[in-house]
Amino acid sequence: MNETAHALSASGTFWELVERRAALTPDRPFLLQDERVLTFGALRRRAERVAAGLYAAGVRPGTVVAWQLPTRLETVLLSFALTRIGAVQSPVIPFYRDRETGFALRESRAEFFAVPGTWRGFDHTEMAARLATGLDRPPRVFEAYGALPDGDPASLPAPPSDGAAVRWIYWTSGTTSDPKGVLHTDRSLIAAGSCLAHALRLSASDVGSIAFPFAHVGGPDYAVMLLLYGLPAVLFEHFTMPEALAGYRRHGVTVAGGSTAFYSMLLAAQRAAPGAPVVPTLRLLAGGGAPKPPELYHAVVREMGVQLTHGYGMTEVPMITMGAPDDTVDHLAGTEGLPPPGMEIRITDAAGAVVPCGVDGEIRLRGEAVCRGYVDPRATAAAFDADGFLVTGDLGHLLPSGHLVLTGRLKDVIIRKGENISAKEIEDLLAAHPLVGDAAVIGLPDPERGERVCAVIEQPPGAARLSLAELTGHLRGAGLAVHKLPEQLEVVAELPRHGALRKVLKYRLRERFGAPG
Repeated sequence: MNETAHALSASGTFWELVERRAALTPDRPFLLQDERVLTFGALRRRAERVAAGLYAAGVRPGTVVAWQLPTRLETVLLSFALTRIGAVQSPVIPFYRDRETGFALRESRAEFFAVPGTWRGFDHTEMAARLATGLDRPPRVFEAYGALPDGDPASLPAPPSDGAAVRWIYWTSGTTSDPKGVLHTDRSLIAAGSCLAHALRLSASDVGSIAFPFAHVGGPDYAVMLLLYGLPAVLFEHFTMPEALAGYRRHGVTVAGGSTAFYSMLLAAQRAAPGAPVVPTLRLLAGGGAPKPPELYHAVVREMGVQLTHGYGMTEVPMITMGAPDDTVDHLAGTEGLPPPGMEIRITDAAGAVVPCGVDGEIRLRGEAVCRGYVDPRATAAAFDADGFLVTGDLGHLLPSGHLVLTGRLKDVIIRKGENISAKEIEDLLAAHPLVGDAAVIGLPDPERGERVCAVIEQPPGAARLSLAELTGHLRGAGLAVHKLPEQLEVVAELPRHGALRKVLKYRLRERFGAPG
């Protein structure tokens, strides 16, 4: 990290970071969307005016404001206006509907709720009114898609100074149960964004992109990186391919990504038009939030001619480790990168004892980027061990170099005839098969084996139908142990996905294909 970025990363609050960057490079662009440009200086000025408008409407330091808005300049301005006041903001992913949105409003006890009106054919204002009837304390609803509140900044109190106060509530996806409200501070999110910024080795001449919902915890993560280095990013209100390519090309994006699904979409666009770079200025794909098969790394580098760095994060800890462009090929393809200074990683056995380097175990985390717990105190008590480490439920091991290798999740281990089988190991090998576009491996109830191994795959457009014999032959050839070979193959048009990073919903696959064999 350069000296300026290092100094800025010591900022105690988001608003302090905004003020310091605006003073350094007021005229440099911060965000680009279509033909609109928001500079760092304009961010500070306009966010203060929005803050004054919100303050006049009754928003005070500590007021809980939920917002469910698409990725627009106005959304970013509203979010930074709330940081100027010192409100507690509760972002909600725009495509969440009654169950998850209502739960977030109720559990956060939101006093205000910003919505986009009717967006992409769905009336968010009507949903908010409908949800209000079931709340003891319904929030004041206002639309914030185009026009934003406005006021005189002279009316505002002093900016917040305590970066350790809880000012953010992010929601886990809640795909199998109610979501959990994750409590973050300005300092925890700045620490996570600093990790991302440091690892990617960016400069002010780079142009990034935010192709995922800004309401995701990755939104402030990415914003911190832009503020630290003074570089701009292109916003995509609704990301689709190949339509987004025009935006990448128009603004000369050099760094793109989001998650494994984004890499795959860009790779597919490149394969549809081989012979020339699909985005001529692109030099780096970067992201996290979902497993990355090693073969996907090699395919991106080989076919797109760009580097790919991948990291490990979650709502509770937005950035845990991150690959760096100057890592070795083996580390970039097979690990999730290194943790930043101050991030402690423990790998433990089932009893909580630390295991040696290279031995798989459960991943536990402690550091400034770790959340402060959950809205529900009972969930907080269950999530942290006696030493203050967050118990993730993820499985992996550390290399002697300090790089982290993810091998699965405790809930994603298939137990067949008493033997533990990692679904991720099989999925990574399947990713190398030319007739496999994407794959999910699940364990299904079986009266003889306890569980049987089932591979559910998407195939590339126009691909010949893949048989179970071909699939297991490929896995045998890749060296997979015989007892791990799938005994069932299901081919689907599209794997069920959820959330900003399009994670596969394995529980739906288990429900669909889970009849005893």
